[in-house]
Amino acid sequence: MTVRHNQGVSQLDLASPSIKIKLAAPLIDPLIQKGATLIELIITIVIISIALSGIMSVVNITTKHSVDPIIQHQAIAIAESYLEEIVLLPITDPNGSNAGEIRATFDNIDDYNGLTNLGVTDQSGNAITGLENYTVSVVIADKVISNITMKAITVSVSLPSVTTINLVGYRASY
Repeated sequence: MTVRHNQGVSQLDLASPSIKIKLAAPLIDPLIQKGATLIELIITIVIISIALSGIMSVVNITTKHSVDPIIQHQAIAIAESYLEEIVLLPITDPNGSNAGEIRATFDNIDDYNGLTNLGVTDQSGNAITGLENYTVSVVIADKVISNITMKAITVSVSLPSVTTINLVGYRASY
């Protein structure tokens, strides 16, 4: 039996020339690198922080605008409420006079023309809690549709952070 060493590999020859077993000796080289250098770690941290800041900015924008549909739906509900209140009244003035009327005593559609409420109020003039930042305005105009003169009722509801919602209804004298 003989043992030969050749470039870090030990070779064992047994009595039989046809059987050879190669034993790999572990190579211990102090210059072989294990782990990451400080520069590689810093570059990795910078790349991850840039990616996270991009993701967080998208999350921030999404969170800021997630309530917009709710505010728009609320503005539409306010406009529908005012429009319903107006459409239920007659077109012609029952007493023939609009002098000294307030919203609680409006008795025809034309009385609402030019109405502007800073903050939503009910018909009696009581402020509705939580809706004080909305501005509601009403414009009444005559409109001819199919040779029939109708009242075009435009209710506009606005909030500083949302575009103005305009709701238009028509009322004919029947």
